[in-house]
Amino acid sequence: VGTSGSVLSGGESQRVSIARSVIGSPRIMLFDEATNWLDNKSQAKVMRNLTALTSTRVVIAHRLSTLEQADRIYVLQAGRVVQSGSFNELMEVDGVFRDLVKRQVA
Repeated sequence: VGTSGSVLSGGESQRVSIARSVIGSPRIMLFDEATNWLDNKSQAKVMRNLTALTSTRVVIAHRLSTLEQADRIYVLQAGRVVQSGSFNELMEVDGVFRDLVKRQVA
């Protein structure tokens, strides 16, 4: 609940959850679609700020802009890892990841 008893929007609620997760400087943090309710500008800002943390971050995401700054991306298909690498490495080879990117930007 926000100020004056108002209900937080989906994006506001996600930002509060992310802020709570960094309190205490955890060594490992898991984000499962943690920015899917944020607009692109807010999502980019949150991801930039999270990059500055020293914690290990595991990010589960479908939005490409969330993945672009990842050190390593694991692509799952039918519950199995079918590709791994940086964003640029995965874009250089014909595979599931590049196909997903092409579909998302089309």
